[in-house]
Amino acid sequence: MIPERRIEELTTRFKELETALADPSVFNDQKRYRELAQEHAHLSQVVRTAEHYRRLEARLEEAKTVLEEEDDHELKEMAREEIKALEGEIARTEQRLKLLLVPPDPLDGKNIILEIRAGTGGEEAALFAADLYRMYARYAERKGWKMEIMEASETELGGFRELVCAISGKEVYGHLRFESGGHRVQRIPVTESGGRIHTSAVTVAVLPEPEETEVEIRPEDIRVDVFRSSGPGGQSVNTTDSAVRITHLPTGLVVSCQDEKSQHKNKAKALKILRARLYEMEKQRQESERAAMRRSQIGSGDRSERIRTYNFPQNRVTDHRINLTLYKLEAVMDGDLDEIIDALRLAVQEEALSTMT
Repeated sequence: MIPERRIEELTTRFKELETALADPSVFNDQKRYRELAQEHAHLSQVVRTAEHYRRLEARLEEAKTVLEEEDDHELKEMAREEIKALEGEIARTEQRLKLLLVPPDPLDGKNIILEIRAGTGGEEAALFAADLYRMYARYAERKGWKMEIMEASETELGGFRELVCAISGKEVYGHLRFESGGHRVQRIPVTESGGRIHTSAVTVAVLPEPEETEVEIRPEDIRVDVFRSSGPGGQSVNTTDSAVRITHLPTGLVVSCQDEKSQHKNKAKALKILRARLYEMEKQRQESERAAMRRSQIGSGDRSERIRTYNFPQNRVTDHRINLTLYKLEAVMDGDLDEIIDALRLAVQEEALSTMT
């Protein structure tokens, strides 16, 4: 059964939002308008789905009446078929409606800073870090998102010891938030002449990108150092001091950027990354305080937690948090992540739903 009282409350709220969004004073406050518009968009799905559910139930009652009261054999058979079809659609609609009743995470609509770092495995881990970057880049392309490299530490074979990039678009954090953690790869490295399968690891961190007003960085809290940028092997790739290193004195966080030839642009990128990391630190602090109440069963998002294994010899990818295994590794590495990400998002919604009932 669906919670009718909750649906009535949300329907009332939906009507209130329609009135508020038509108010010129709300429209002039763009931050407030965006917040209300996002809530309105979500509640519109709830209201439409609830109305569809009620129409299905009404049709089901009509079909049952035909089955009970009609004498015509053909009409009765048609009613039985309609009842069977309606019961299936009602069950699916009820499940969708229940999931919609789970409040969306307010961070889901944010852009992100994506950090990929090679872990155990040496050069092979760095090469797999580059493979993961390409996987996310292709997924972003499929979604119509914009992806920009902020900082990269490349190896001589084309791998990445560390890669930081910004991804912007519609609900980026909502889709990629569960990618944080340890990604393990099992394959024969290109550097291995004996043909043995090696296991390497890469860590991924997905940080929601805050608005500048959400994280204040005071000038007196940072130290800015400039230096010449370098490439693989440490060779200088620039003759001017365009690279920037920012140290956040209260926390000790250090961010370096050297991809741009302009010192000003590198500083802007470094501040963007620093702001995201400070925002993530505060978010983690708040979540740890209420961890007993809110800890999700699909994983904590901790970078040290092994969340997924990519087994190349068996063309297999396994997400350990929801015990999902797919034999389509090539497609996944080409950015076909929807099946995994949708399953993760559904698992979180269902877990949240179970705590509400």
